[in-house]
Amino acid sequence: MEIRDLPEGPPLGLGGLRFEAAEWRLPEGTQLVLYTDGLIENRQRDVGVGLNVLCEALSGAGIDPEETCETVLERVLPARPVDDAALLIAITRAFPRERIAEWDVPAFPAEVPALRAEVFAKLVEWHLEETAFATELILSELVTNAIRYGAPPVHLRLLRDTKLVMEVSDGSSTSPHLRYATDTDEGGRGIYLVAQFAERWGTRFTPNGKIVWAEQSAPSVPVLPVLVSAA
Repeated sequence: MEIRDLPEGPPLGLGGLRFEAAEWRLPEGTQLVLYTDGLIENRQRDVGVGLNVLCEALSGAGIDPEETCETVLERVLPARPVDDAALLIAITRAFPRERIAEWDVPAFPAEVPALRAEVFAKLVEWHLEETAFATELILSELVTNAIRYGAPPVHLRLLRDTKLVMEVSDGSSTSPHLRYATDTDEGGRGIYLVAQFAERWGTRFTPNGKIVWAEQSAPSVPVLPVLVSAA
């Protein structure tokens, strides 16, 4: 069992604020436990004592996330909590390499059409041709934004799972913003189009820049089992 040091950021579940991503390589079957301070800290118990109680509860729990949640809440959460508490437990699984496609993006907008063609070929290989129109539009906007307003290196990644996820990373920490262009504006509609064609989109920050991601529905992708539980 290991307690990881995380970059400071907004509380778990609070959206709309910037946060810095942290990355680790974890073996398959690793159990992740995420929680808010309301679970381990109160007026009668400081953080250090609460962490010890949490670790003891986890050491006696099984591997099923739902059962682990019940065990932790029973042993750690006070009978009358004075603060809201959130607990999320997940078990990692290996993501098949054949469901990942990656490209290093040249720093020239003129190269984007060739990149679209390569992405389309990958969608055909994955039997996701029905997503091609929206995927190519999202790709054009995110990659062009990264080239024009970001910083090298620019990298594109597609993830084929229960959803189709596109990630475009670059070396700048400047985040794109959704705005509504007027009829006379020549630009400014890119992120608005991404928001219209993607189910969800957002930005996560890394020590070396940012990743702008967009998620689309992909009905033909088979569902893989995910072990996760929240309380």
